[in-house]
Amino acid sequence: MTRAGAVAQRHLTLFNECVHSGDFSALLAEFAQDAVLKFENVPGAGTLEFQGLQAITTAYEQQPPDDQIDSTAEAFEEGESIVVPFAWRADSSTGVMRLTYADGRLAQMVVIFD
Repeated sequence: MTRAGAVAQRHLTLFNECVHSGDFSALLAEFAQDAVLKFENVPGAGTLEFQGLQAITTAYEQQPPDDQIDSTAEAFEEGESIVVPFAWRADSSTGVMRLTYADGRLAQMVVIFD
């Protein structure tokens, strides 16, 4: 398995476990204090961006994801990011996650909905 594949598999497993349990603390622990979480092409909302761990935590508390995701193609590295194509389980809508790590922490996560 490639580095990108291993990172993607770990992230998807963690995300799905958090959705299943309703407890996102393990996922939030992955983010750096100054991390950025951005969603693009969100149906009905456009672009949403959260800067810093506190803002990201608040976003997950106020509107937690309620669906799990699966990889739809092999993850790959692009520059400093790991790109993970995915689909939501409930309606099969697709998107791409771009994960960027710094010093072992998730520094930026960009989720782009198709």
